[in-house]
Amino acid sequence: MSDTDTAPARHRGAPVPSALQIGSSRIVPELKMFYRRPEQVVLTFSMPAVICLLLGSIFSEKVPGSDVSTGAVIAASMLAYGILSTSFINLGISIAADRDTGALRRLRGTPTTATSYFIGKIVLVAVVSLAEAVILLVVGIVIFGLRLPGDFYGWFTLTWVFVLGIVSCSLLGIFISNLASNAVSAAVITNGPAVGLQFLSGTYVPLMALPTWMLIVGSLFPVKWMAQGFRSVLLPPEMVAIEPAGSWEHWRIFLVLTAWSIGGLIGCLAVFRWSDRD
Repeated sequence: MSDTDTAPARHRGAPVPSALQIGSSRIVPELKMFYRRPEQVVLTFSMPAVICLLLGSIFSEKVPGSDVSTGAVIAASMLAYGILSTSFINLGISIAADRDTGALRRLRGTPTTATSYFIGKIVLVAVVSLAEAVILLVVGIVIFGLRLPGDFYGWFTLTWVFVLGIVSCSLLGIFISNLASNAVSAAVITNGPAVGLQFLSGTYVPLMALPTWMLIVGSLFPVKWMAQGFRSVLLPPEMVAIEPAGSWEHWRIFLVLTAWSIGGLIGCLAVFRWSDRD
């Protein structure tokens, strides 16, 4: 038997790549597509830092009973906004646009599964969010006096809050993209809720200035818990007194973000569609 005759047999016997392998192969193309849109790159990286500077300058007084400025509290909380913008907003708009242009339909003709597609998108968000977080931390440390964690537990907490925040908000962005028919409608249904959540979650306005009903509503969503987790490691320990519960509630932060991640994955797998004709 010739090599030509045995080639198809070898091909048929080759193992199918796993969802993780296919998802990993999507990472570089996703990053290239993101960085080839300079206006998106500039807006993504500059907007959280600009808002942080503006709000920190407006709320410049010291928190009562401490030497920490209200601007520092906002700067620590703004890391949550950075994750929300790179994940929920950007993914919601970009995936809806890809579906509208037929890019997703063409991708479906490859071995890519929904799970592997999610993996590629979430890693993209992780890389972009990390770069954005570095910018926000530099602004917060230089201008508002934030401090980096001084021990292993602090860095560990910062890491798991960051990771769970990325996963939960990315899956929510993928989920909400299925409710939009194109990029324009996606921008409306992502930016509207995102702006509202910033106020409800204490990123635009300190928690101590919010009425009780806003605190209750904000606690239902992941942004509030991400911001609280970041404050717990970037602010002095005594700043726990400004939290509504009087505690950093790390266990509750973990449970809420994990629940949103699991729920988001189930929702994405249930409603995700490759085209409007699915």
